[in-house]
Amino acid sequence: MDKKTAEAMTPCTGCPLLNCSGLKQMDVDRMLEVEAFKQGEIALERGGQLLTQGTRSNEIYTVLSGVLIRFRLMEDGRRQIINFLFPGDLVGLQAMLDEPMTHGVEALTPARLCIFPRDGFIEFVGRNPGMGYDVIWLAAKEESALEEHLVALGQRNARERIAYLALFLVKRAEGTCLASDGRVEISVTQGQVADMLGLSLVHTNRSMQSLRREGLVRWSLNAIEIPDPEAVSQYVRYDPNLSGPRPYL
Repeated sequence: MDKKTAEAMTPCTGCPLLNCSGLKQMDVDRMLEVEAFKQGEIALERGGQLLTQGTRSNEIYTVLSGVLIRFRLMEDGRRQIINFLFPGDLVGLQAMLDEPMTHGVEALTPARLCIFPRDGFIEFVGRNPGMGYDVIWLAAKEESALEEHLVALGQRNARERIAYLALFLVKRAEGTCLASDGRVEISVTQGQVADMLGLSLVHTNRSMQSLRREGLVRWSLNAIEIPDPEAVSQYVRYDPNLSGPRPYL
Protein backbone atom coordinates (compact mmCIF):
# COMPACT_ATOMS: atom_id res chain seq x y z
CA MET A 1 0.00 0.00 0.00
CA ASP A 2 1.45 3.37 -1.01
CA LYS A 3 -0.15 5.42 1.73
CA LYS A 4 -2.29 4.93 4.77
CA THR A 5 -4.22 7.12 7.15
CA ALA A 6 -2.26 7.64 10.34
CA GLU A 7 -3.92 6.23 13.44
CA ALA A 8 -3.29 9.26 15.67
CA MET A 9 -3.36 12.93 14.76
CA THR A 10 -0.54 15.16 15.97
CA PRO A 11 -1.88 18.24 17.82
CA CYS A 12 -0.58 21.49 16.33
CA THR A 13 0.48 22.62 19.79
CA GLY A 14 2.77 19.57 19.89
CA CYS A 15 3.97 19.85 16.29
CA PRO A 16 7.48 18.44 15.72
CA LEU A 17 8.23 21.49 13.57
CA LEU A 18 8.07 23.85 16.52
CA ASN A 19 11.40 25.65 16.99
CA CYS A 20 12.86 24.51 13.65
CA SER A 21 15.17 27.36 12.66
CA GLY A 22 13.99 27.49 9.04
CA LEU A 23 10.29 27.84 9.88
CA LYS A 24 8.34 30.81 11.19
CA GLN A 25 6.49 29.84 14.33
CA MET A 26 2.75 30.31 14.77
CA ASP A 27 1.01 31.76 17.78
CA VAL A 28 -1.29 29.49 19.78
CA ASP A 29 -4.53 30.95 18.36
CA ARG A 30 -3.43 30.20 14.83
CA MET A 31 -2.32 26.69 15.80
CA LEU A 32 -5.79 25.98 17.16
CA GLU A 33 -7.46 27.32 14.00
CA VAL A 34 -5.28 25.10 11.81
CA GLU A 35 -5.89 22.12 14.06
CA ALA A 36 -9.66 22.61 13.85
CA PHE A 37 -9.55 22.66 10.03
CA LYS A 38 -7.11 19.76 9.74
CA GLN A 39 -8.75 16.55 8.52
CA GLY A 40 -6.18 13.95 9.54
CA GLU A 41 -2.72 12.66 8.66
CA ILE A 42 -1.18 10.36 6.07
CA ALA A 43 1.85 8.10 6.59
CA LEU A 44 4.01 7.10 3.60
CA GLU A 45 6.79 4.58 3.27
CA ARG A 46 9.76 5.34 1.01
CA GLY A 47 8.48 5.24 -2.57
CA GLY A 48 4.85 5.74 -1.54
CA GLN A 49 2.78 7.84 -3.94
CA LEU A 50 0.97 10.85 -2.49
CA LEU A 51 -0.26 12.50 -5.70
CA THR A 52 -0.52 10.98 -9.17
CA GLN A 53 0.05 12.95 -12.35
CA GLY A 54 -3.10 13.38 -14.42
CA THR A 55 -5.53 12.87 -11.53
CA ARG A 56 -7.42 15.32 -9.33
CA SER A 57 -6.92 15.54 -5.60
CA ASN A 58 -9.57 16.30 -2.99
CA GLU A 59 -6.91 17.09 -0.41
CA ILE A 60 -4.08 19.52 0.26
CA TYR A 61 -1.18 18.54 2.47
CA THR A 62 1.56 19.94 4.67
CA VAL A 63 4.70 17.86 5.15
CA LEU A 64 5.03 17.00 8.83
CA SER A 65 8.12 14.81 8.60
CA GLY A 66 10.33 13.28 5.92
CA VAL A 67 11.30 14.35 2.40
CA LEU A 68 9.32 13.92 -0.82
CA ILE A 69 10.00 14.57 -4.50
CA ARG A 70 7.80 16.33 -7.03
CA PHE A 71 8.29 14.85 -10.50
CA ARG A 72 6.94 14.86 -14.04
CA LEU A 73 6.47 11.64 -16.03
CA MET A 74 7.56 11.90 -19.65
CA GLU A 75 5.77 10.27 -22.59
CA ASP A 76 8.60 7.75 -23.02
CA GLY A 77 8.37 6.64 -19.39
CA ARG A 78 11.29 8.65 -18.04
CA ARG A 79 10.83 10.67 -14.89
CA GLN A 80 12.09 14.22 -14.29
CA ILE A 81 12.48 15.33 -10.67
CA ILE A 82 11.27 18.92 -10.41
CA ASN A 83 11.86 19.69 -6.76
CA PHE A 84 12.21 18.31 -3.24
CA LEU A 85 9.62 18.84 -0.51
CA PHE A 86 10.61 19.28 3.14
CA PRO A 87 8.71 19.61 6.43
CA GLY A 88 6.44 22.65 6.40
CA ASP A 89 6.02 22.64 2.61
CA LEU A 90 2.49 22.86 1.20
CA VAL A 91 1.69 20.06 -1.26
CA GLY A 92 -1.12 19.87 -3.80
CA LEU A 93 -1.97 23.55 -4.06
CA GLN A 94 -2.85 22.90 -7.71
CA ALA A 95 -5.87 20.96 -6.42
CA MET A 96 -7.49 24.27 -5.42
CA LEU A 97 -7.98 24.96 -9.14
CA ASP A 98 -9.81 21.63 -9.56
CA GLU A 99 -7.45 20.68 -12.39
CA PRO A 100 -5.60 17.40 -12.96
CA MET A 101 -2.17 17.32 -11.33
CA THR A 102 0.59 18.11 -13.82
CA HIS A 103 3.08 16.23 -11.64
CA GLY A 104 3.31 13.38 -9.15
CA VAL A 105 4.58 13.43 -5.56
CA GLU A 106 6.43 10.50 -4.00
CA ALA A 107 8.10 9.92 -0.64
CA LEU A 108 11.89 9.88 -0.84
CA THR A 109 12.05 8.88 2.83
CA PRO A 110 9.35 7.63 5.21
CA ALA A 111 7.07 10.64 5.59
CA ARG A 112 4.01 11.91 7.41
CA LEU A 113 1.71 14.66 6.18
CA CYS A 114 -1.17 16.69 7.57
CA ILE A 115 -4.36 16.53 5.49
CA PHE A 116 -6.58 19.52 4.73
CA PRO A 117 -9.79 19.25 2.66
CA ARG A 118 -9.68 21.03 -0.68
CA ASP A 119 -13.29 22.09 -0.32
CA GLY A 120 -13.34 25.00 2.05
CA PHE A 121 -9.60 25.68 1.87
CA ILE A 122 -10.00 29.00 0.06
CA GLU A 123 -12.66 30.08 2.55
CA PHE A 124 -10.43 28.98 5.43
CA VAL A 125 -7.45 31.08 4.37
CA GLY A 126 -9.85 33.88 3.40
CA ARG A 127 -11.02 34.07 7.01
CA ASN A 128 -7.39 34.27 8.08
CA PRO A 129 -5.60 36.93 5.99
CA GLY A 130 -2.25 36.03 7.52
CA MET A 131 -2.60 32.47 6.29
CA GLY A 132 -3.66 33.67 2.86
CA TYR A 133 -0.51 35.75 2.67
CA ASP A 134 1.58 32.76 3.73
CA VAL A 135 0.07 30.56 1.00
CA ILE A 136 0.92 33.19 -1.62
CA TRP A 137 4.40 33.55 -0.11
CA LEU A 138 5.03 29.81 -0.34
CA ALA A 139 3.86 29.73 -3.96
CA ALA A 140 6.14 32.67 -4.80
CA LYS A 141 9.09 31.04 -3.02
CA GLU A 142 8.50 27.84 -4.96
CA GLU A 143 8.70 29.87 -8.16
CA SER A 144 11.96 31.46 -6.98
CA ALA A 145 13.44 28.05 -6.23
CA LEU A 146 12.47 26.77 -9.68
CA GLU A 147 14.08 29.86 -11.26
CA GLU A 148 17.27 29.11 -9.36
CA HIS A 149 17.17 25.50 -10.57
CA LEU A 150 16.85 26.75 -14.16
CA VAL A 151 19.87 29.00 -13.64
CA ALA A 152 21.77 26.00 -12.32
CA LEU A 153 20.92 24.06 -15.47
CA GLY A 154 21.71 26.85 -17.89
CA GLN A 155 24.64 28.72 -16.37
CA ARG A 156 26.56 26.34 -14.06
CA ASN A 157 28.91 23.54 -15.08
CA ALA A 158 28.40 19.97 -13.88
CA ARG A 159 30.42 20.33 -10.67
CA GLU A 160 28.65 23.58 -9.80
CA ARG A 161 25.22 22.06 -10.47
CA ILE A 162 25.88 19.11 -8.17
CA ALA A 163 27.41 21.27 -5.44
CA TYR A 164 24.48 23.68 -5.67
CA LEU A 165 21.92 20.87 -5.35
CA ALA A 166 23.78 19.39 -2.38
CA LEU A 167 23.90 22.75 -0.62
CA PHE A 168 20.20 23.39 -1.32
CA LEU A 169 19.22 20.03 0.17
CA VAL A 170 21.46 20.37 3.22
CA LYS A 171 20.26 23.89 4.00
CA ARG A 172 16.59 22.93 3.64
CA ALA A 173 17.18 19.90 5.86
CA GLU A 174 18.98 21.94 8.52
CA GLY A 175 16.18 24.50 8.60
CA THR A 176 13.53 21.82 9.11
CA CYS A 177 15.19 19.82 11.89
CA LEU A 178 16.35 17.00 9.58
CA ALA A 179 20.08 17.72 9.59
CA SER A 180 22.92 19.38 11.45
CA ASP A 181 26.60 20.20 10.96
CA GLY A 182 26.33 20.16 7.17
CA ARG A 183 25.11 16.54 6.91
CA VAL A 184 21.73 15.09 5.99
CA GLU A 185 20.91 11.40 5.82
CA ILE A 186 18.98 11.08 2.59
CA SER A 187 19.14 8.65 -0.30
CA VAL A 188 19.33 10.41 -3.66
CA THR A 189 20.89 8.19 -6.31
CA GLN A 190 23.38 9.34 -8.91
CA GLY A 191 20.78 8.51 -11.55
CA GLN A 192 18.25 10.83 -9.91
CA VAL A 193 20.85 13.60 -9.67
CA ALA A 194 21.80 13.11 -13.32
CA ASP A 195 18.17 13.26 -14.46
CA MET A 196 17.37 16.35 -12.40
CA LEU A 197 20.45 18.26 -13.51
CA GLY A 198 20.50 17.21 -17.16
CA LEU A 199 23.79 15.31 -16.93
CA SER A 200 24.94 11.90 -18.06
CA LEU A 201 25.46 9.29 -15.36
CA VAL A 202 29.19 9.11 -16.19
CA HIS A 203 29.61 12.88 -15.97
CA THR A 204 27.69 12.94 -12.69
CA ASN A 205 29.89 10.25 -11.17
CA ARG A 206 33.12 11.97 -12.25
CA SER A 207 31.95 15.34 -10.95
CA MET A 208 30.94 13.86 -7.59
CA GLN A 209 34.31 12.19 -7.22
CA SER A 210 36.05 15.49 -8.06
CA LEU A 211 34.01 17.38 -5.46
CA ARG A 212 34.83 14.71 -2.88
CA ARG A 213 38.57 14.87 -3.60
CA GLU A 214 38.55 18.62 -3.10
CA GLY A 215 36.64 18.27 0.18
CA LEU A 216 33.64 20.27 -1.02
CA VAL A 217 30.82 17.70 -1.13
CA ARG A 218 30.69 14.08 0.03
CA TRP A 219 27.68 12.51 -1.66
CA SER A 220 27.09 8.87 -0.76
CA LEU A 221 24.15 6.54 -1.29
CA ASN A 222 22.68 7.34 2.12
CA ALA A 223 23.87 10.85 2.97
CA ILE A 224 25.09 14.22 1.76
CA GLU A 225 27.84 15.96 3.71
CA ILE A 226 29.29 19.44 3.17
CA PRO A 227 32.30 20.04 5.47
CA ASP A 228 32.49 23.77 4.68
CA PRO A 229 29.07 25.14 3.63
CA GLU A 230 30.39 28.70 3.30
CA ALA A 231 33.06 27.60 0.82
CA VAL A 232 30.47 25.74 -1.27
CA SER A 233 28.08 28.69 -1.06
CA GLN A 234 30.73 30.97 -2.53
CA TYR A 235 31.69 28.36 -5.12
CA VAL A 236 28.16 28.10 -6.54
CA ARG A 237 27.11 31.73 -5.78
CA TYR A 238 24.21 30.50 -3.67
CA ASP A 239 21.35 32.95 -3.06
CA PRO A 240 20.98 33.19 0.76
CA ASN A 241 17.36 34.36 0.37
CA LEU A 242 16.41 30.79 -0.57
CA SER A 243 17.14 29.64 2.98
CA GLY A 244 15.23 32.26 4.98
CA PRO A 245 12.53 31.30 7.51
CA ARG A 246 9.40 29.96 5.83
CA PRO A 247 5.80 30.04 7.07
CA TYR A 248 3.79 26.83 7.26
CA LEU A 249 0.27 25.68 8.06
